[in-house]
Amino acid sequence: MVRLTRSMLFVPASRPDMIEKAVARSGADAICLDLEDSVSADEKAAGRANVIRALQQHDFGRRVRIVRINGLDTPYAYRDVIDVVEAAGDRLDLLMVPKVGSASDVLFVDTLLTQIEGHRGFTQRIGIEAQIENARGFLYAREIASASPRLDALIFGPGDYAASMQMPSSGVGEFDEHDALYPGHRWHAVMHTVVASARANGLRCMDGPYASYKDAEGFEKSCRIARAMGFDGKQCIHPSQLAMANAVFAPSDDDVKKAAAVVAAYEAAAAGGQGAAGHGGQMIDMASIRMAQTVLERQKLINS
Repeated sequence: MVRLTRSMLFVPASRPDMIEKAVARSGADAICLDLEDSVSADEKAAGRANVIRALQQHDFGRRVRIVRINGLDTPYAYRDVIDVVEAAGDRLDLLMVPKVGSASDVLFVDTLLTQIEGHRGFTQRIGIEAQIENARGFLYAREIASASPRLDALIFGPGDYAASMQMPSSGVGEFDEHDALYPGHRWHAVMHTVVASARANGLRCMDGPYASYKDAEGFEKSCRIARAMGFDGKQCIHPSQLAMANAVFAPSDDDVKKAAAVVAAYEAAAAGGQGAAGHGGQMIDMASIRMAQTVLERQKLINS
C-alpha cells in the first residue's frame, strides 16, 4: 500500500488531551501515538490504555495511524505489542519499532503480530516501521530493510544516532556549532543509507524530528535537506511544524507543470518514432521520464 506521509506528528500516549486535539485539528498526514521516549516509566501502562481508547474511539480520517512501542531491549515492548494490538489492532495501520539494530528485531515483532492477528482474526495486516538510530542499525540497514514483507518504512532517528555514535550534538536533529565546523553534512552517510536501503526494497523513508520547534528557519532547512536526499517526509514534534513539512515534501505547482510537459514532449517524440526529445533546452530520455513520473505520482497521491 502506498501511503502519504509528508508529515508525521508525534503525540505522547500519556496525554489523551493532546491525542484528541491531534486527531481533531492537526494537518498531519500521519499521527504516531508514542509509548517510548515521551512517556515516563510509571506512565507506560496508562499510556497503553490511552492508545487503545484513542484507536477505538477517535476517527483519524485519512491519517495513517501509528503506534511507537518501546525498544525491544526494555521490559515494556512485548506488553506494548500484545496489549495494544490485541485490543485495537484492527484500527492500527503501522507499528513503529525504535532502535532497530538487526533483521532479527524486525522478525521478532513480525512473529508477535502474526500470532496476534491470527488469534484475533484480523484481516488487515499491520505494517512495521523500523527506526534506524544507532550504529548497528546503520551498519545493518540493508538487512533490516529486507527482513520482512511487513516492513513499510525506514526512519532516521538523529538523536539516538548521535548518542550511539558519540557525536556531540546540542539538540535532536538541530544545527549547531559542530555542523558549522564539519566540512560537509554530518548526517549524510546514514541518511543516504536509509534512503537507498528503503528504495531498494520498495519502502518509504522518513527523516527524524527537529527538536527546536520555534526555530522555523532551521526546521525548513532540515526538511529541504531531507527532501533533496530523497526522503518522503518528516517526523514532527509540534503542530506548528506540519504546514512546512507538508509543503516541502510535496511537488510545487511549477514542478507538476514541468513534469507533465516533459512527459507530453516525450510521448510526442515517441509517436514520431524518436527515442529522445528536446524540451526547454534539455534532452529528454527515459531517465527524464522516470524522474517526471515520480513527481506526477506523488501529486496524484496527495490529491487522492
